[in-house]
Amino acid sequence: MPGSRKLGRSSDHRKAMLRGMVTFLFENGKIETTVTRAKEVRAEAEKMITLSKVNTLHTKRQVFSYITKEDVAKKLFDDTAEGKYASRNSGYTRIYKLGPRRGDAAEMAIIELIRD
Repeated sequence: MPGSRKLGRSSDHRKAMLRGMVTFLFENGKIETTVTRAKEVRAEAEKMITLSKVNTLHTKRQVFSYITKEDVAKKLFDDTAEGKYASRNSGYTRIYKLGPRRGDAAEMAIIELIRD
């Protein structure tokens, strides 16, 4: 069930971390992180892309309230408006597993946006 992982943080810290990671994902196209964090970021990023496909004032306010950088949110609306994700119903991100991290052996992954 997406959104149910606590990630060892308080709810405020977890929400702020996910907002930052989703913003960074839309800004750069991919992130290297742990598998559990990548799965949480995927759920939030897919919600933001789905909202931006509607492109009404209400959805713009919802996206701008979640994404921390205004230019990144504007870029998200421009990408979905030009049809990059218009033909897809879901599946806007991809997760590649990399293997264990040196030091604490946490399972690492790369999450990236799918560019058609």
